Amino acid sequence: MARPAPTYVCQACGAVSSKWAGRCDACGEWNTLEEEAAGVGEAAHKTSLASAKGRAAKLELVGLKGDAPERPRAVTSIAEFDRVTGGGLVPGSAILVGGDPGIGKSTLLLQVAARLAGAGHVIYVSGEEAIAQVRLRASRLGLAEADVELAAATNLRDILATLEAAKPRLVVIDSIQTMWSDVLESAPGTVSQVRACAQELVRYAKRSGATVLLVGHVTKEGQIAGPRVVEHMVDTVLYFEGERGHQFRILRAVKNRFGPTDEIGVFEMTGAGLAEVANPSALFLSSRDEGASGSCVFAGIEGTRPVLVELQALVAPSPLGTPRRAVVGWDTGRLAMVLAVLETSAGLSLAGNDVYLNVAGGLRVGEPAADLAVAAALMSSHLNIPVPPHVVLFGEVALSGTIRRVTQTDARLKEAAKLGFKAAIVPARSREAEGDAKKRAKDEPALTTYEVADLNALLELLKEGALGA
Repeated sequence: MARPAPTYVCQACGAVSSKWAGRCDACGEWNTLEEEAAGVGEAAHKTSLASAKGRAAKLELVGLKGDAPERPRAVTSIAEFDRVTGGGLVPGSAILVGGDPGIGKSTLLLQVAARLAGAGHVIYVSGEEAIAQVRLRASRLGLAEADVELAAATNLRDILATLEAAKPRLVVIDSIQTMWSDVLESAPGTVSQVRACAQELVRYAKRSGATVLLVGHVTKEGQIAGPRVVEHMVDTVLYFEGERGHQFRILRAVKNRFGPTDEIGVFEMTGAGLAEVANPSALFLSSRDEGASGSCVFAGIEGTRPVLVELQALVAPSPLGTPRRAVVGWDTGRLAMVLAVLETSAGLSLAGNDVYLNVAGGLRVGEPAADLAVAAALMSSHLNIPVPPHVVLFGEVALSGTIRRVTQTDARLKEAAKLGFKAAIVPARSREAEGDAKKRAKDEPALTTYEVADLNALLELLKEGALGA
């Protein structure tokens, strides 16, 4: 039997090439093509598809007939984790959890496994640590008595044999990059191995009804390492985020077939593990420097939850020929757009200044509704006019300098009123929205709202001091 011809697979995007090249044609990365010989299983699979006749799959209606109930979700009683997953873990689902090294992925999943151990068989498979090391972490977290079974293995064939015999309710694989299949000749962690191992584990989850939690490493760009097809295969993709200088950790859902996407759960890293944060807005604003120039509060929406967070800006004369633009927690391109609009529409000269922008607390803000708060923070720092501490802002800035309306205005205002804020700067309502606002006037929170149509109106509010002290 002739040896199958080798192929070259990009370790960044998974593209396959018949010959080696210094640069991948698909993603443009350099020195990422590595030789991977086709395995015996792949060759046999291709032959069988060409020669053998397939077997018809069983078809069923969408609606359940009779009294066949759906299996309930597995609720972990960790409210923030259950919120992100959509109300608990769905039986037969595969969940991928990614994050930076040392951010707390293993700690979180060990806590989740311990919570569910009392309601069913739970297995924790570690490919990076010995069983003794996992036990030490469990002891530090106060989970030494949890009924979680541990295994230290990386051979996928052995792991699947163990799971078929044990029939667990929940399986944790830490991590998918350490697993390897003897069907393939490539090394663990390569694109082929990650893709094949993830596919087999997802197939096991669907076949057995067990929930499989996969830990994934991330690249320096913050994306889960390996081919993007892994994110398409699983049902839910969660990212565990956080700045090393902060004790806060954000669990964010970027894909969820059984719940809302962009939902977040907030945790605090303590000596005894990850603790839930029931009111993240109060926590993010707890150490706010009130009355300082360049600081303001943004009323945002993360998933279904309103979250208030402090935005800090510093505009200072630059000694360099090319001024610096440093951003933490926000999009750099979005900041460049807001600066350009401030230059052209509001008449502020910022081109020769260094600009620094920071989202306090380690949260990353992605929605365009933060444009107005960022513009206010930049104006406040540049003109040395503090934004009153009892004011919140939200609104999207258009390229023309006008302020566009955003969704869930009432939820943002109610959260601000609950935390003691007394005023809000919001986009001006259209004529159709004015009629709806009058109908809801009785239900609106007791907040004084200042409507601004463009950035010039915002600038006048700050200069005139009409917002109060």
